[in-house]
Amino acid sequence: MNVKPIPSSELIINDDGSVFHLHILPEDLADIVIMMGDPGRVSTIAQHFDTIEIDKSSREFHTITGTYHGQRVTALSHGIGTDNIDIVMTELDALANIDFKTRLPKKEHRRLKILRIGTCGAAQPDIPLGSYILSHISIGFDGVLNWYRDGKKIFLNDFEDAFVKHMRWPRRLGRPYFVRASQEIIDKFSPWTVKGMTVSAPGFYGPQGRSVRLKLTIPDLITKLERFEHEGYRVTNIEMESSALAGMAALLGHDAATVCLAIANRHVKESNPDYKPLMAQLLQKALDTLTA
Repeated sequence: MNVKPIPSSELIINDDGSVFHLHILPEDLADIVIMMGDPGRVSTIAQHFDTIEIDKSSREFHTITGTYHGQRVTALSHGIGTDNIDIVMTELDALANIDFKTRLPKKEHRRLKILRIGTCGAAQPDIPLGSYILSHISIGFDGVLNWYRDGKKIFLNDFEDAFVKHMRWPRRLGRPYFVRASQEIIDKFSPWTVKGMTVSAPGFYGPQGRSVRLKLTIPDLITKLERFEHEGYRVTNIEMESSALAGMAALLGHDAATVCLAIANRHVKESNPDYKPLMAQLLQKALDTLTA
């Protein structure tokens, strides 16, 4: 089959040879990638690196690549939301698997190992603040994966059908999807994390059941989520990125998963805004586990 070069309108490459949004070069990217929403956390985790090769920033995207215990690692911030994950995952894959000179896919596929570290609100009363929750399965309220034709190949349809029935899901919201994280990463992180089924919401307030001045389409969202169980899984937490990350990684041929620090519990209505020391501990532990 004759493969045509990817047009410049579809994959924008900057004048310096870097990819459009991330502003990094193909050679800047390591095979191990640790992602986080907050650009400041990139510097926090990079403090543990033995060496630093590059340190680049563009908008909310901050990238540092260096070495840790002899392994090359890229730390990267992705900002907030699955729309940003769509950008970051597409550009990371392009950096790994597209020849920027010919604009053609490389003959050999390069598989990245990607871990996202974030914060979340726990959705069960028995999950205390400070827990580390690993998203074995993610529930996409966002719809990003529905824009890719092959998404249906990785959707967990039995989970989806059971969830839509349980929630009495309003049609106007669009159908949620369920995707599984990389089994390799699940196996590595399961010994010290909570087994999670994570909701990825397309917003922080209404889509997560928070009402400030506006009335909600699903006013009892948290209660319904707490009661949903399927095949030994229950909804453990809510955040904003894990579904698109796990789904796009699977479609593009990479290993990816999300570990979140629970800084709030939506059931008991508690929160811990002073969570930075706990996040620093999680970053170190995740770095050690991922490179072991």
